Amino acid sequence: MFRPLSVYLGWRFSRAKRRNRFISFISVASILGIAIGVGALILGLSAMNGFQRELENRILSVLPHGQLYAAEDPVPHWGELVAQLEAAPGILAAAPFVPLEGLLSKGAKLKAVQLQGVLPALEGRISRLEPYLGGASLARLEPGERGIILGKAIAEQLELAVGDSVSLLLPAPGAQGFGSPRRHSFTLVGILSLGGQLDTVLGYTHLADAQALRELDDEVMGFHLRVDQVLAADQLTLNAAMPLPAPFYVSSWMNSQGNIYRDIQLVRTLMIVVLLLVMAVASFNIVSTLVMAVNEKKGDIAILKTMGAGPWQIRGAFVVQGMLNGVAGVVVGGLLGALLATRLSDMVAGYERLTGHRLLNPEVYFIDFIPTEFHWADLWLVTGSALGLIFVATLYPAWRAGRLLPRQLLGEA
Repeated sequence: MFRPLSVYLGWRFSRAKRRNRFISFISVASILGIAIGVGALILGLSAMNGFQRELENRILSVLPHGQLYAAEDPVPHWGELVAQLEAAPGILAAAPFVPLEGLLSKGAKLKAVQLQGVLPALEGRISRLEPYLGGASLARLEPGERGIILGKAIAEQLELAVGDSVSLLLPAPGAQGFGSPRRHSFTLVGILSLGGQLDTVLGYTHLADAQALRELDDEVMGFHLRVDQVLAADQLTLNAAMPLPAPFYVSSWMNSQGNIYRDIQLVRTLMIVVLLLVMAVASFNIVSTLVMAVNEKKGDIAILKTMGAGPWQIRGAFVVQGMLNGVAGVVVGGLLGALLATRLSDMVAGYERLTGHRLLNPEVYFIDFIPTEFHWADLWLVTGSALGLIFVATLYPAWRAGRLLPRQLLGEA
């Protein structure tokens, strides 16, 4: 069977028993270093993919992408403004809201809460809450019934279950501060379980109940928006607010949660840079391996050149030898990284159960578990980058081997 001489020689050199055990040690160390770097980078990128997925599927599916808050008086005739907002470019849906910020009270326990008075039919186009309500829905909020949906952490802190009554302490309308709070009774009709920081502050009630508590007629305090380009939510929300007849404060998810997205991108970039440097260090261990291999094979190189082997065939042989070592590390690291990446969440959950220590505090982070999402594109990117670094590392020793002259080598021998 025809085989190129360089490939054949490189294969034989890589399998040959070495007289110098130190060369074998460095070769194994470089393979392990490459494998660890490749596996760690795939694992880290999968975790970052998981965090970004959870940001999009949890936070951005529940929180409005944009928000308009009345800068002066409450907004009447809000139906016309909803239609006007939905006609704006990039706006998929709009819904009115009335905020209620107060203290929930159950026995001697108190908890601050940010309630949103919403219309279930319209808010359902903004926030996809059903997957996190345990079979309930916003439709359980009915006007005049004083129903309330609370985050899981709030319900647990107040020891509430669906159907329980809870008191909401609010300042009197128009009062400054909490001088004389009023107590209002609500019934818990649903528990929102997002598994993160939002569970500790978020709650919903019907728009009509919120209007009654704030002594508003058919007026609202602002609008929630859903846009078609979440990364352009700031500009799209501002553009939609400009033609409105009343002034509004404009904000978007980038104001409240944008730091999470920026942190994910920053950590992803730093991880790629650091672990590529780790792989570069491991790859350039191959330089040491091949330099010593060239010195060990001087006699063989002299014989091959005397028999007619050209410089490029000798260089190709050592490139192949170095690449074979590197490919072994890349394959091991790629398989290990892919396997661990698909089971990262389960492994971390098992560690938390075993130690009783939670890695992500839901009162601090937007989720309370380590997510993962393996992408084949990441595997090809990482392995391709590693193979490129390995190839570059083989060039200098191979070039040096090709320049050796038979008379010099035989003279040294």
